Amino acid sequence: TTKFDFTDENYKRVEAILSKYPANYKQSGIIPLLDLAQRQHGGWLPLVAMDKVARIVDVPPSHVYEVASFYTMFNRQKVGKYFIQLCGTTPCMICGSEDIKGAITDHLGIKSGETTKDGLFTLLEVECLGACANAPMIQLNDDYYECLTRETMVELLEACKRGDPPAMGKWGSLPMNGQVSCEGPLGKTSLFGEVTAPPVRAEGFNGEVDPASVKEHMAY
Repeated sequence: TTKFDFTDENYKRVEAILSKYPANYKQSGIIPLLDLAQRQHGGWLPLVAMDKVARIVDVPPSHVYEVASFYTMFNRQKVGKYFIQLCGTTPCMICGSEDIKGAITDHLGIKSGETTKDGLFTLLEVECLGACANAPMIQLNDDYYECLTRETMVELLEACKRGDPPAMGKWGSLPMNGQVSCEGPLGKTSLFGEVTAPPVRAEGFNGEVDPASVKEHMAY
């Protein structure tokens, strides 16, 4: 890729992102801007996209490269339409992640770090994704599919091939064994009432502080 520019629609998002930070701290927007660029570019970041972000936030390109190479959420090589991140850390491993990896590699014919010839799937074994209670699990693009077996993993892959991966559940993930979120076999056993939020100090949010003058208001 030799050229990259945000679409008109995404430039509106760029402005919205930068408006959250003081004008002299535009570099604070590097991570969300890189994420926006990656989503526009099909799930990965070429150098020209990183360079574009650097120009927008007025920093040397190397500063943006450092961020993009540090955080694993950024892909600096092309990935498939369905990017499978398989958790192989201890809780998932003892609950069967090796079986899940075997199901993926056997069904797709790829190993960790590889992409299928049709460009549909990329597999990468990663460290903990924070869903230990529902191990074993994978992250498929943005979505978590949990409580997997070899059979449900293959079913998920076939659904993706049809372009119809299962929708996320009520709480933002999908245990593939039918349970709800992290509930056990007995279902919900506590917290049946409505949760009351703590009071917020209303006078602290009067909207009178311009983000660009935060340092002055904080007596820096």
